[in-house]
Amino acid sequence: MVTFMDVIERALTGQPCPERDYDLKIFSAKLREIIREHDIKCDPDNPIPSDDSLADDIFEAALTFYSEVGTYCTDTERIIKFDENEIKERLKAAPSRITFGEGIDAGTLVPRKPEDNTRPWLFVGAGGAAVSSEEILMKLVESYAKMIPAANAITTSALTTVDGIRIRHRSPLEVLGAIRTVVLAREALRRAGRPGLPIMNCIGTAQSAVALLGGLHPDFGLRKSDGYMISCLAELKTNFDFLNRAAALLSIGVPIGAIFGPIMGGYCGGPEGTAVTTVAYHLMGSLVYQAGWFLPFPIHMKYIASSVPELLWVESVYAQAISRNTHLLSLYYNYTAAGPCTEMCLYEFAAEMITAIVSGVSIETGEVAGGRYEDLVTPIEPMFAAEVALASTGMKREDANEIVKKLLTKYKDKIANPPLGMKYQECCDIKTGKPSKKCWEVYNKVKKELSDLGLEFKH
Repeated sequence: MVTFMDVIERALTGQPCPERDYDLKIFSAKLREIIREHDIKCDPDNPIPSDDSLADDIFEAALTFYSEVGTYCTDTERIIKFDENEIKERLKAAPSRITFGEGIDAGTLVPRKPEDNTRPWLFVGAGGAAVSSEEILMKLVESYAKMIPAANAITTSALTTVDGIRIRHRSPLEVLGAIRTVVLAREALRRAGRPGLPIMNCIGTAQSAVALLGGLHPDFGLRKSDGYMISCLAELKTNFDFLNRAAALLSIGVPIGAIFGPIMGGYCGGPEGTAVTTVAYHLMGSLVYQAGWFLPFPIHMKYIASSVPELLWVESVYAQAISRNTHLLSLYYNYTAAGPCTEMCLYEFAAEMITAIVSGVSIETGEVAGGRYEDLVTPIEPMFAAEVALASTGMKREDANEIVKKLLTKYKDKIANPPLGMKYQECCDIKTGKPSKKCWEVYNKVKKELSDLGLEFKH
């Protein structure tokens, strides 16, 4: 079976190739060819297909595609390649369950299938959204743990300052910010009475390997039962910084998650290519990083959102392809166009969560307003998303498709010019963390609308 040392050797000795040639002559050209061969076509009018053969075709296309294009290492300008037998061998050996957390807060992430009654894993929080102060980070994490009792794991925000000074990439401030993020998040979970909850985005503030390593010391609060993410570069690329993270985390023996965002409208082309690439990224993460869990977020190049009809289709077919053909532990991660405390934001969350759950994966609650604004985050959105996920568990794809189509009519025409909503300081009491009356009114209104559409909330 392929080892991490094999990966490093291939990064150093693989086929040399200029990056632009890889993008255009290898990745894009082969992707178009594979899509034609498998006759893969998107139907945006039905964002949740019920055609099992479509999902299986996309999986087979991705398997062939990845075996031919591999992963590009930008530091060596070489291609790391694996043959189909190596890919299949790794898929068989990949973990089918991982336990995160400690004590009564521990839980086990397991694979799901389309229309599965198996309870989804609920990884909730800010999705690494930028916040301006330690106080906001603390209150957010504490609120997630208190307000979302079904939460299996927490994702923290990312600090943008240390003692009022803006964090610079690869500077001592980034290292200090990474350490503080861990210390503050763990203390917030203790205050909420859920000290054993895992932090699955490890260190949201760490944007470099050195900052990640700086926050890993157990004295700061991270545990082997937390989750540790490594990003992939678009498309199907890596570099030494990410491989350095893998080298360190594999040596420690912690559960690595591969996170990747194929871009619809870029080298992936349209939704068909984005779907095949999303599946291929799972293969890359499993082999290159030896990852045990996966966090895809297919994204629109122009809108920086994943709630458009074509990307809902991508979300559904990638999830069905992975869940039907592997036991990989995949969690869908979303971006909304609208900001917090708006009806549109909750409509987007609902459409994306329903699509993911009925298609056979679990979720991480993602970022709002494209993740582009500081402090544009509240605990209401992840709480709502978790409730929608539980309510849609076990639903038939045909029924879910009808609900999502109705939700799309409520927001799709606004994606190009969405409401930004309000910042945390405007939505929540900075001392107590409690959302405002307006936030609750928006939440209750949209939740009732979903109930009227046929979604049965558990509480």
